[in-house]
Amino acid sequence: MNNLALFFLFAAILLLLLFLFSRKNKKDKLFADLPDAYLRLLKENVAYYNRLSEPARIRFEQRVQHFLSSVRITGVNTTVEDLDRVLIGASAIIPIFGFPDWEYINLHEVLLYPETFNEAFEQTGNQRPVMGMVGSGPMNHIMILSKHALRDGFENKTDKNNTAIHEFVHLIDKTDGDTDGIPEVLLQHRYVLPWVNMIHKNIQDILKNESDIDPYGASSQAEFFAVVSEYFFERPDLLQRKHPELYEMLEQIFRQGEP
Repeated sequence: MNNLALFFLFAAILLLLLFLFSRKNKKDKLFADLPDAYLRLLKENVAYYNRLSEPARIRFEQRVQHFLSSVRITGVNTTVEDLDRVLIGASAIIPIFGFPDWEYINLHEVLLYPETFNEAFEQTGNQRPVMGMVGSGPMNHIMILSKHALRDGFENKTDKNNTAIHEFVHLIDKTDGDTDGIPEVLLQHRYVLPWVNMIHKNIQDILKNESDIDPYGASSQAEFFAVVSEYFFERPDLLQRKHPELYEMLEQIFRQGEP
């Protein structure tokens, strides 16, 4: 065997070893355990996690850890604490827990602001109505969350609101190219028309003040989807009792028979 052949052989072996190491490293990250402090915070703060069976909890923990190792979380004029990281990770995994291979390919970083902000991302002044936002244009692949809103979404166990879940649902909706309330990556084609009809009917009920769904859901199809998803994950029993058809459809969309 001449020197050139030996060179190519060694190069091929080296590339194979690098590939196998890369796959192992990725697998190790995916199946890494959450730190004990994070597990305690999950148990104390995330009702969805506590409703899962023990095997499902382990999968949930692994996926939260994988998300946290894949997406940067950066504080802007605030410190990112362990609780914030756990709540952001849980918010990311809750709506896609029924999809074992899901990756947030359209998210690189979450910016955490201390309080609300405006659409120019300013944190001062009186007009700061925004609690969370999925970025676009120069802010593409970035999500912004208010720390106060993030924590309140998990502290209040009786409302139907969760800002972080709301924004992650927008991100999921956006995956097919349009933030339009029709998550084609999740929704089987045969359910699209029934889902659109259900959106319009429920928006009319909201506008007529005949619904307990947050009025912000009547703003657009996209906002309805995000708002009612908050309701679905925060108060599933109440949604099932008050809106059984809507509950059943969301169960189909999010595949929430325990994965």
